[in-house]
Amino acid sequence: MNMLKSSIIALALVGTVAGTAQAADPTPDSYAAMGFYLRGDIGWSFLEWANRDDNEVLVGGGVGYRINDNLRTDLRIDYAGPYDIVPSADDFSITTVLGNIYYDIPMDAVFTPYLGAGVGYGWGTVEGGSDKDGMAFALMAGTSISLSDTIDLDVGYRFREVLSSGNNPMEHQISTGIRFGF
Repeated sequence: MNMLKSSIIALALVGTVAGTAQAADPTPDSYAAMGFYLRGDIGWSFLEWANRDDNEVLVGGGVGYRINDNLRTDLRIDYAGPYDIVPSADDFSITTVLGNIYYDIPMDAVFTPYLGAGVGYGWGTVEGGSDKDGMAFALMAGTSISLSDTIDLDVGYRFREVLSSGNNPMEHQISTGIRFGF
């Protein structure tokens, strides 16, 4: 697990440095690709935690910045739950705040596939019980569909895990979102 955490952190740092280096000398065409965006997402999350499985709704949102045609980053907050992990127990939910970096794979099409990774902090909350808080990470893959010059539809998959003591809550998520550039 330590190797996975180190790899994710290294990927985020390399992507940030590479994006900063490329953004330092933009060309006139790349100015059009740069800019802030807001995003909102909704989807479905499948929890795996200590031999307990459930699925629930996922909602999230954030603010981001497109560095160039292929590299963007965002800060987002996401909530999934309440999971019903044991019929007689209280509900369980997970909230994370993650800094993410995405690489948009260049294609001459309306569809743009992407890969991403994120690191941050997560709160796994058991109502009336012990919490599962700690560092969190996510790995993403999906595609963006350009609806206009400033609006993109995202459809994707994300693996999210909160690293806590004992068993770590893990989720497989399918979501759809909208990005509004400005």
